[in-house]
Amino acid sequence: MNVHTGITTFDAVVNFLLLILVSYPILGAFCWFIGVICYQLIYRHRITEYEEIDKSIQPFVTIMIPAHNEEVMIETTITYLMDDLNYTNYEILVTDDGSTDTTPEILARLMKKYDNLKVVRIEKNQGKAHAFNVGVAFAKGEFILSNDADSIPEPDALWKYMNYFYKEDGKNIAAVTANMDVQNRDTMIAKSQTVEFSSIVGVIKRSQIGVFGNMYAYSGANTMYRRDALIDVGLFRQDRATEDISIAWDHQISGWATVFAPNIMFYMNVPETLKSLYHQRKRWAKGGTEVWLTNFWKIVLHPFKYTKQLAFIVDQTLSIIWSHFYFLTVILFLISLVQFLFVGNFERVFHMFAMSFIFVTFEMFAGLLQLGSALIVDDRGRKFKYLMFMPLYTLVYWQVNALSVVTTFIPAIKTIMGYGQGTWVSPTRNVKNQNEVPTEHQQQQ
Repeated sequence: MNVHTGITTFDAVVNFLLLILVSYPILGAFCWFIGVICYQLIYRHRITEYEEIDKSIQPFVTIMIPAHNEEVMIETTITYLMDDLNYTNYEILVTDDGSTDTTPEILARLMKKYDNLKVVRIEKNQGKAHAFNVGVAFAKGEFILSNDADSIPEPDALWKYMNYFYKEDGKNIAAVTANMDVQNRDTMIAKSQTVEFSSIVGVIKRSQIGVFGNMYAYSGANTMYRRDALIDVGLFRQDRATEDISIAWDHQISGWATVFAPNIMFYMNVPETLKSLYHQRKRWAKGGTEVWLTNFWKIVLHPFKYTKQLAFIVDQTLSIIWSHFYFLTVILFLISLVQFLFVGNFERVFHMFAMSFIFVTFEMFAGLLQLGSALIVDDRGRKFKYLMFMPLYTLVYWQVNALSVVTTFIPAIKTIMGYGQGTWVSPTRNVKNQNEVPTEHQQQQ
């Protein structure tokens, strides 16, 4: 694809930008690969050997579970957190955000069983961020672990988290986010997300932290927050689709440090159908675009003040433009294909498919490099066997994620204009996917 207007400078600039857009996924994969090397070699907050904290000096931790209609998962999650964690000085606080199923009854029964379980009931569903903000007022802990109702941390997670906050240079750390893995690996889509999370967590977060010292987003399912850092930025934004992305930006712009801890594992349930996957990715994409719209001019107009964040803004800008560019070129490709087939110009049809094959081959190679390196460094290589699902991730998930960005762009603009709301709908749970640590990690303990 080349632009020829006769204006040499204009043509050169436009064609260069088109080249960047076409090759963006490939260039991105190579950049993330280099970022992993930076993380492994120069990142100052990296910890490979954790020191267990004696019970007598353990900081008090509040494990907060914002919940809305979680009758399938909530009991097994709380039971695990109460019985299986290698930590003693903590409480569990559930903020029940207007549940209309049997969640309140389950929680009332569990409160009789566990003395350190507290429940705050919010009568009207107002969203996860609102539920978390309300919970902060009732939390006793200096540190607050956000824990989704369908996710569980590894048994040693709490004292491992404390290793970061109690380091000599840990006083300015606002939050530590752990390394996500998939519990429900029964379907092809779920197995593929094991690969995807290794790509996102294993490469991208390592790259962001290793090169810039901050990350674009926390994991809302399992992140340990310093209570004072939450209060310092005014808690979570309640009108955003993704509270974990927005507060990560609020923290780093306010001067707080953020940490990714790849050696702290937590396990979450993931969507098992394309429909539920698309709904999840729409929320993520909308939240990312909202953060981009919120911070774009603040960062661009003060590039020297926000040098690290400028790289994130550039990457997110390219990602949003590429998503729209990708679907525009797909539409043009299909229109041209129909035209050439209609007039019998099979030479052009062959040329179109040949060029597409070349591009997909480079894309696959870049994806293999990114995912291969991720699976090697992530969780001591235990997930390398899932590399076989890489083609499905590259060909399907990239399309889903790009489509999510395109379809949520206008709703994100409406949110920034003041028409956003944070109410939530609990995803469909599969009763057989009760919380448990995957077999390979059980063997590690």
